[in-house]
Amino acid sequence: MIEIKSAEQIQIMREGGRILAKILKKLSEAVKPGITTKDLDKLARELVLFYKVKPAFLDYGGYPAAVCTSVNDEVVHCVPSERELKEGEIISLDMGVVYNDFNSDAALTIPVLGKLSYMEWAKSNPKLHKLIEVTREALNAGIKQAKIGNRVGKIGHAVKTVVEKNGFNVVRDLVGHGIGRELHEEPQVPNYGPADAGPKLESGMVIAIEPMVVAGSWKLIKGKDGFSYNTVDSSPAAHFEHTVAITKDGPMVLTTN
Repeated sequence: MIEIKSAEQIQIMREGGRILAKILKKLSEAVKPGITTKDLDKLARELVLFYKVKPAFLDYGGYPAAVCTSVNDEVVHCVPSERELKEGEIISLDMGVVYNDFNSDAALTIPVLGKLSYMEWAKSNPKLHKLIEVTREALNAGIKQAKIGNRVGKIGHAVKTVVEKNGFNVVRDLVGHGIGRELHEEPQVPNYGPADAGPKLESGMVIAIEPMVVAGSWKLIKGKDGFSYNTVDSSPAAHFEHTVAITKDGPMVLTTN
């Protein structure tokens, strides 16, 4: 059953989403060569305490961390470890927080910069740079379709169109979702499929739109830890996500500053 949120509940999610955006910004600023993904999780735990929110992922289905840290060909849900980041790699940071009993969920992919500037990295790694920018563009295209009267499928169709015209593929095994008091609610929000598929979007619905895009095959391998997913062909992956409310004034992105 799809839960419709009141204006007051959406405002609560907006406040929580702003906090999540601040946390992800600080985590992004901490990404550098030599830092471990476990260091990033430690920082994430410190930040949720500072902002007086709860980590939505910690202990969710047994997940042992506050943030997912997926590097290179790791797609999503990778558990932080002693792995040290290297210059030129890419890392996806995926995190959720609970604020006043409501969840927010967001993700982004960034390069690990050392001595290089972002533009120097982009010139040296054109395919990785394109993968990140196309995934970001696909998310924005999906958000534009999050309007009253559109079917959920219109979001996925927009995402897939952007991704495939640029020579990449969307992951099929994992999808976006409704969000609210629960981290995962109805409806599912795939990043593919026909535009006329799925339920119609209504005012008060809140969904997490999250393109997961790969440079090679869309097929995945689940890790032995029971959480992580890698690309089957070791091709790199990118992941962007926002929590979005459907309103009479159009899509409202809740997970920005």
